[in-house]
Amino acid sequence: MADKTAKLHLNGQNYDLPILSPTKGPNVLDIRKLYGQADVFTYDPGFTSTASCDSTITFIDGDKGELWYRGYPIEQLAAKSCYLEVCYLLLYGELPTEAQMDDFRARVTRHTMVHEQMHNFFRGFRRDAHPMATMVGVVGAMSAFYHDSTDVNDEWQREVAAIRLIAKLPTIAAMAYKYSIGQPFVYPQNDLDYASNFLNMCFSVPAEKYEVNPALARAMDRIFTLHADHEQNASTSTVRLAGSSGANPFACIAAGIACLWGPAHGGANQACLEMLREIGTVDRIPEYIAKAKDKSDPFKLMGFGHRVYKNFDPRATVMKESADEVLDLLGVGDNPTLQVAKELEKIALEDEYFIEKKLYPNVDFYSGIILEAMGFPTSMFTPIFALSRTVGWIAQWKEMIGDPQNKIGRPRQLYVGSDRRDYVDLKAR
Repeated sequence: MADKTAKLHLNGQNYDLPILSPTKGPNVLDIRKLYGQADVFTYDPGFTSTASCDSTITFIDGDKGELWYRGYPIEQLAAKSCYLEVCYLLLYGELPTEAQMDDFRARVTRHTMVHEQMHNFFRGFRRDAHPMATMVGVVGAMSAFYHDSTDVNDEWQREVAAIRLIAKLPTIAAMAYKYSIGQPFVYPQNDLDYASNFLNMCFSVPAEKYEVNPALARAMDRIFTLHADHEQNASTSTVRLAGSSGANPFACIAAGIACLWGPAHGGANQACLEMLREIGTVDRIPEYIAKAKDKSDPFKLMGFGHRVYKNFDPRATVMKESADEVLDLLGVGDNPTLQVAKELEKIALEDEYFIEKKLYPNVDFYSGIILEAMGFPTSMFTPIFALSRTVGWIAQWKEMIGDPQNKIGRPRQLYVGSDRRDYVDLKAR
């Protein structure tokens, strides 16, 4: 990968830094030996200019608005594939044959039920516990129930853990939802596809039959697909960092879920819907647009722009199509929150301020609208994000475990505290 070097002149010495060339994206300076050779660190808060690993899984070009899974553009996968096929692609690197897909689907389907004793574990949470708090606890506790898939050095156990997590996260998320609203848990059904099964576990009740609308199942499947992986984001980096210590896969995924809970990460679509509700009615939009443009006002429009994408978020293009289909299907045009969302979207796509700053509606804006229309409370938005992203976390974790360069994560620091000082006895201070 390194076919040329950069020169660093420091304190009268010259150092050669190898330049690594990726398949796509900017070149990378290899500074692994810099500390040992020159006794200096680099400083990069947030690691926004630092590659923490090499990876073959996901590629993002923020300037062009591109997102690829294993080289396949996200818009093609969202239009032609399904979530479980995308799971296979992320885990194994290639699209499956028909036989491979049938085998993979069967393995996932046979693992959707959770250990019966986990039902009692749920009942240890307060009735009003946030579903994300429940998920962090329950997923972390899976290592207490599935001892035969916690050895990270055993390739077969890693495979079993991967299948169990992909299969059981929808069940756990649905159970967290049911518990939060006081309804009985609904067991998974093996005759339903992945997305339909999740909707059935969330919205059916024992007292009456529930028919999953195929269009809503397709929209749900798209949401899963569009959120399946997103390169080295905060939660994925958390999973890799936890995994670098040799922690079991269930603990690593629980750490990723905890990180995802933050409003700046997975909680963004919830924050977006709460903002739309704060605006309340269409006639108040100009007031909030003015607040967003006022640099002295702390108000921030949620659901617009993206830290990585400096162009239109490719996931948002697909999600907008789904949002239009779902809103039309459900006939919820008179919902005031959704009316505000549609008008705000129209303004953002036409207003010079938004266009100049490239503040396009992002995937969180549209996914929140869809989930709201389907009947999910905002507290379930991030759990749905978590179950979608689980396969990406697992793929990244498995890649890290198999990397011969893998070592425990240990970021350095720029210490700016007190210099050495001697202890003074309490009475002498």
